[in-house]
Amino acid sequence: MNRLFGAKKTGPKPTLSGAIQNVDTHIETLDVKLAKLNAELSAYQAKVKNMRDGPGKNAIKQKALKVLQQRKKYEAQRDQYQQQSWNMEQAGMMQDNLKNVMTTVDAMKTTNKALKKQYGQVNIDKIEKLQDEMADLMDVGNDIQESISRSYDVPEDVDEAELDAELEALGEEAEFESLAETGNADYLTDDIAAPPQFIDEPPEAGKVKEVAR
Repeated sequence: MNRLFGAKKTGPKPTLSGAIQNVDTHIETLDVKLAKLNAELSAYQAKVKNMRDGPGKNAIKQKALKVLQQRKKYEAQRDQYQQQSWNMEQAGMMQDNLKNVMTTVDAMKTTNKALKKQYGQVNIDKIEKLQDEMADLMDVGNDIQESISRSYDVPEDVDEAELDAELEALGEEAEFESLAETGNADYLTDDIAAPPQFIDEPPEAGKVKEVAR
């Protein structure tokens, strides 16, 4: 049976890149052949240019004509291979773009699934309650700060006369303390030892003794 219908091929399936490479190899082979034919045509052209008209010149022209026809066939074949290669390259680019799109879609699906799972664990009511509690705590903190920084009651109804008298008293007290520290408080003893101002003259020593008796 296998001899009649052949065995099923089990080799690797052809790929697009492999097909492009195969076509490019054919194109390179045709380029080599075309280069050889162009060299032959150049040689025939040089010979015909230097020959006189006659049977020999006509024979060379016939050979050049065959080479030219062969070259056109190779060029047509090469053009076909180049078009095939370009079409397969476009298909490859479309395939790559499709793979990128599918990869992007898969990534978006995975991200969407993860976001749904994460957001599903979030309770909006708990967040709002937490925000309210934070606001209450901030108000309590402000009240505490205001209470701590509150100034105590200080009488503010002090007139300028009372202020001047207080400052003058403080100045005299400071001056007295300064004199006491420097030893200049003798003026007090001098005032005590001096006779009163209502006595016109100081008493004589003898009279003082008689009075004492």
